[in-house]
Amino acid sequence: MKKFLIIIILFVTSITSFAQKNISLSGRILDKQQPVEFANVTLSKMIDTTKVLYFAVTDSLGKYHFQLPEQGDFLMKISLIGYLSQSKKINSSVVNLTDIQLFTDTKLLNEVVVTTQKKLIEKTNEGFVVNAAANIAQIGGTATDLLKSTPTIAVDADGAITLRGKTPLILINGRNSKLANADQIPASSIESIEVINNASAKYDANAQSGIINIKLKKNNQSGTNGAIVVGAGFGARGRASSSLILNHKTEKWNIGLGYDNRFAGRIKNITSQRTNFNLPDTYLINQNRKDERMERLQNLKLNLDFSPNEKNSFAFEAIGNFKAQDNDEDLVSIIQKSNNGFVSGNDRHSWEYQKAKVGEFALNYTRKFDNPQKTFSANITTSLEKSNENTDIVTQNLAESLALAGSPFLQRTHNNEDSNISNIIIDYGVPLTTNGILETGYKATFRNITTDYEAADKKDNVYVINTATTNIFKFNEQIHAFYALFHSYIGNSEAGKLKYELGLRMENVNNNGETTNKSTQFSNQYLKFFPTANISYAINASEFWKLSYAKRINRPELDELNPFVDITDVLNPHSGNPFLKPEIIQALEMGYNKEWDNTTLSTNLFYRHSENTIRAYLQSMGNGVVLRLPVNIGTANSYGLENIFTTKIGQFYDLNASLTLFQQELNGSNIATDVVQSSFNWFGKLINNFNVSKRGKLQIIGNYNSAQTTPQGRLIPLYNVDLGFQQKLGKGNARLGLVLVDVFNTLQSGTNVYSTDFNSVRNQKADTRAIMITYAYSFKSLLKDKLMENKFSKEF
Repeated sequence: MKKFLIIIILFVTSITSFAQKNISLSGRILDKQQPVEFANVTLSKMIDTTKVLYFAVTDSLGKYHFQLPEQGDFLMKISLIGYLSQSKKINSSVVNLTDIQLFTDTKLLNEVVVTTQKKLIEKTNEGFVVNAAANIAQIGGTATDLLKSTPTIAVDADGAITLRGKTPLILINGRNSKLANADQIPASSIESIEVINNASAKYDANAQSGIINIKLKKNNQSGTNGAIVVGAGFGARGRASSSLILNHKTEKWNIGLGYDNRFAGRIKNITSQRTNFNLPDTYLINQNRKDERMERLQNLKLNLDFSPNEKNSFAFEAIGNFKAQDNDEDLVSIIQKSNNGFVSGNDRHSWEYQKAKVGEFALNYTRKFDNPQKTFSANITTSLEKSNENTDIVTQNLAESLALAGSPFLQRTHNNEDSNISNIIIDYGVPLTTNGILETGYKATFRNITTDYEAADKKDNVYVINTATTNIFKFNEQIHAFYALFHSYIGNSEAGKLKYELGLRMENVNNNGETTNKSTQFSNQYLKFFPTANISYAINASEFWKLSYAKRINRPELDELNPFVDITDVLNPHSGNPFLKPEIIQALEMGYNKEWDNTTLSTNLFYRHSENTIRAYLQSMGNGVVLRLPVNIGTANSYGLENIFTTKIGQFYDLNASLTLFQQELNGSNIATDVVQSSFNWFGKLINNFNVSKRGKLQIIGNYNSAQTTPQGRLIPLYNVDLGFQQKLGKGNARLGLVLVDVFNTLQSGTNVYSTDFNSVRNQKADTRAIMITYAYSFKSLLKDKLMENKFSKEF
């Protein structure tokens, strides 16, 4: 890999030395001092203005940039749907052009709002963006529901999110957050989901398989505007949701308020069977579980923006998240000998009450310069969470006839957590050469957790604390990171243009953790360097190849380090592991992208090798109990092919198809001889859109995940079909939606585990088939295309 990096650097350096100097021409497109993104900018020679010679698209800051081989007089044209086109005569000797203002085309804009919808998938240089509002059949109760049908992303039975077989880094509005638990974010709060497969040195090195950046809604439209959405439906249990957004913007100020809620209930049935080969008196364990859950989720959001002038802007954001969940669970366990003789049985009933509050605050400052290639921004963020989980447990022994026997045994536990993540981020970019820009930055991350776990048994009508399991765990961590990223290009036009990006990130990590009774104590301090490299070659404006390399790290999450054992199921408890080491990943990728008039194709070959891979492991305790905890297995290798294909057939039908195929090899022989797995995995999604009328749209989504590899077995395949219909009402300000989730009631999950000590089979099925009706109304706002949310929850 070192040789590969050296070859790339020498290759880029040699080409750069022969590159001719060009004239750099840049400027900004604005709408009342706000940047205009995706505007088309063209240049034509004044002697023939009908022939377009150069083409550019403005970025998120409204910037455009040209490289011209010669000086001269040109006609610049700016166009974007919803705005009046602009033309301006320029001379290329003026390197930095004055800002150009676009003006709204009121008539055209109204027509666009009524008749068009945003694309579901938009390709970017680093990956792609999924626009949440365009996915009318899958926008559900939480962000997890939406991710289940996002191309190239897989979500397993427990809501674990993977990208190319590994856990990605999840950001909220580009920042680390306690809301990174996707189940805490109502889908109605989401504007888009950005998937970054080729993260540069600018991003956290913890982005082991990529980044999923969940962008929350924020309106920047002038004046006062807003929208409201209400919805209700039912499966085996009822569900309801609502959403409200209000916004007011003036020339210098922008203030917005948003509120979302979701209330949903569901029933889940789980069956499991475990055979313990070396325990003849505890040979067979059969369990049946029924779990009834009620969830309550609410989000409150405030954003305040201030731009005292065109060069300085401040943004403040505050989010309050409230989540409550009540579980009523009944678990029947039967233990038999190897000759099928009855040993024991019990009925364990638990009532679990969870509450969590998250407060998140972000302050951002952005500075603009006369040279649009020069940038500066500073951010301070903090995310605080306080959660409480209280469980009452009643265990009743069963006779062989399954009749209740003896007196009930009462227990109770609490697990209280206080945690936070805070960040200080500074980014600065400056042009070094005619074609090259250097980006540098610093990021400090502070995170800590205090977990208070207590277990008590009732004896003589008094709850007595179990001192063997009761404890308090504290964890603190600081990460200081510096990065440098240089990107440039060679070539005068899009055809034949070679772009390259070389980066290096340095991260210094210092963490420590301990329990109050000192039974667990550890500390770590390490400094690591993470190089990245990206090279792309544009055959023309609509076709390019890309090659990238990155070194990454996977640091254990806070819940993976928590040493306390959950005893809701005493035969199958689970815990964290405070002695986990970070996982180191080497990733290589080659991609090809092509756009035709109505069709796009993106295909990527990828390879990833990791050391100290963190995976869940099932460990036999020798008494019929199997403990699940995360461990560092030796190595893991993944290599495969990822494809995203979109096409539009006439005005009636368009589709998006994604398919990921990869081979995964896990070698955990350092843990046990049976922790060695190799298998072929694949998952695919097909999203079909039908314009059944000028005002109505039908969407059908099919999803399939093949059996996935685990260190000791396989997950069973997952598949389902969902359907959504949306109808515009009146002048387009109102919409009515109908959603049917899991049409054929096929969505279920399970695991098969094979080890030298035991085999187990586990299957679970929830009331996934559900129907929901939603109504949305917006006023003085373009959000009508964004807020028609069909909210539901696809529980496993």
